[in-house]
Order: sequence, then C-alpha cells, then structure tokens
Amino acid sequence: MSKKDTDYNDNDYLDADDDFAMFRDAVKGVKKLTQDTIVQQPNRNAKQKEIIKGSREASDSNFYFSDEFVPLLSEEGPTRYARDDVSKYEVKKLRRGVYVPDVFLDMHGMTQQEAKRELGAMIAYCVKESVHTACVQHGIGKHILKQKVPLWLAQHPDVMAFHQAPLEFGGAGALLVLISIPEK
Repeated sequence: MSKKDTDYNDNDYLDADDDFAMFRDAVKGVKKLTQDTIVQQPNRNAKQKEIIKGSREASDSNFYFSDEFVPLLSEEGPTRYARDDVSKYEVKKLRRGVYVPDVFLDMHGMTQQEAKRELGAMIAYCVKESVHTACVQHGIGKHILKQKVPLWLAQHPDVMAFHQAPLEFGGAGALLVLISIPEK
C-alpha cells in the first residue's frame, strides 16, 4: 500500500468520527418514543352497516340457522339447492346469471357467529325491501364458511333456491340466492 492510500483511509475514519460526534451532540437529550399499537377494525361496506342497524328481524331469523341439522344437498357438481315448490328452471337461471343480485354480503374475515348474524340480517333486509336476488360471498379459505353457508341457507324458509355464482359474481367463492317475497 502506498502512503497516499493510507492517508485517504485515515481521513475517512476521522471524518466518520467527526460525523458521529456531531450526531451525538445533535440528539443529546432526546427521549425515545414508545410504540403504541392501534388495531384497525376491518371495513364493512355501507350496505352491510345499513342491513345490521336496528334489524330486530335479523335476530328473529337467526334461530333458523342450526349447526346440528344438516339438510341433504347434492355433493356432485357446483353447490345448488331448490325448495320442493321451486322449478328447477329457476336454479338454471341462477346458474346462468340471468338474475342479477341487488344486495351483496361479503363474509371474508368473519367468524361463524358473525356470518350467521349477517346472513340472517341480509335475508331480513331483502324481504323487507323486496329484493329477490342476493349474492353471498363466503370465499374459499379453509372451506369453513363455504361448507356452512349452504347448510344455513337451505334451512331458512324465505330462501327459495341458491346456486354457485357465475364468475362475474364470485364463482366458487360465492352463492346467488333467490329469496321469496311475500305478497303485501
């Protein structure tokens, strides 16, 4: 190594020591901040909040959903169901996407209890507002809600039929639900 190289390296160390000394002088007396963690609640869309508010009907319809009762649903092909008094043609219309949903319920991130409550509130809202078709987006995830939601829907007396949604409404992660609206 030449003398010029060592002088250059010694100057680097001297400059670095000066920089650290200046930094220490600049931050002398500063207190360390304590980190506070804020847990943000997941956003629910405005339509869901409207459905939840003041719906006594939702709590009444919550008893329709039992975890012990398992209705007989076809395990072949896509998830589908129709009451005995409903034409199979209605299920075909759901499958093809002829019925466009007016209400969407997004269940991503919900527990089973929350999902039951929201489903009951959605059906009560649809009956109250005369909405015939709804889309329930249960997601796929660990298949918990994907398996439970069809069982719950088949138990409700206002659900005429449901079918796995077409791709534009969620595909295998959603169901289109046909709801019977009583005559007023």
